[in-house]
Amino acid sequence: MQDGQVVEMKGISKRFGTITALVEVDFYVAQKQVMALLGDNGAGKSTLIKILTGVHKPTRGEIYFESKRVEIASPRFARDLGIETVYQDLALVNLMSITRNFFLGREMVRELGPVRWLRIGEMDRLTRTALGQVGIDVRSPSEPVGSLSGGERQSIAIGRAMHFGAKLLILDEPTSALSVGETRKVLSYIQNAKDRGLSVIFITHNVNHCYEVSDAYTILRHGRNVGTYQKGELSQEDIANLITGEREK
Repeated sequence: MQDGQVVEMKGISKRFGTITALVEVDFYVAQKQVMALLGDNGAGKSTLIKILTGVHKPTRGEIYFESKRVEIASPRFARDLGIETVYQDLALVNLMSITRNFFLGREMVRELGPVRWLRIGEMDRLTRTALGQVGIDVRSPSEPVGSLSGGERQSIAIGRAMHFGAKLLILDEPTSALSVGETRKVLSYIQNAKDRGLSVIFITHNVNHCYEVSDAYTILRHGRNVGTYQKGELSQEDIANLITGEREK
C-alpha cells in the first residue's frame, strides 16, 4: 500500500454462484481525496462498496486500511475502522427529530439505578453545533426529519457521519432526485468533508456532479476497472464515453 492512502483494495473478485460481479478490481482512495466511483447499472459499484463495508466477503483479493491489511467481516467492523456510508435511503427515521436521528444508536443517556433517560437538551445543543461546524444550519434540532427536504435530509446524514469520527465517507448517489439548489448544497458538504480531513467515495451516475467536486475518478464497466484518472486528465465527454464503453482512453 502506498503512503497517503486511506484504503486500498487489491485484486478484488466476487462471484455469486455462476455470476461474476467483479474481476480483479484494484481501487484506492488517498487521504483527503474525493474519489468518484462511476459506472452504469450493473457495473459492479454496489458490490465493490458492499465488500468494503463488510456486507459481502470477496471471493478473492485483499483490503488495506491505513496501511494495515484487514478483513472487514461486518458493517459494524467497517464503522469501527472509521468507514461511514450514507445510502440513498439515508437510514433516517421520519417521525424522529433531527437530534434523535443524529444520535441514532449513539444516544447520550443519564442513569440513576435502573432508570435511564435521554440527555435530550445536551443532544440538541451538540447536534446544532456539530451541523453548524460543517456548514449545515437547521431551523430546530427538535424538528421531525420527515418535514425536511431531500437535500436537508442528506445534510443530516452526512453531518452525522462526519461528527462521529469517520475517516472514509461513502456517499451513494447523494444528489439523486434533488433540485439544482439542493444539489449545490450537497456538493458543498462534500467539499466541507474533504476540508475537514475526510476521504470521500462519491458514487454517482452524474458526470457533471462528480467532475465538479472529485479529485480523481475510478470507472467500472462489467465488473472490471476501466481505469483510475486524476482530475484534469479527462474531459466530461471522456468520462461518459468510458462509462458506456463507446471509446477507450
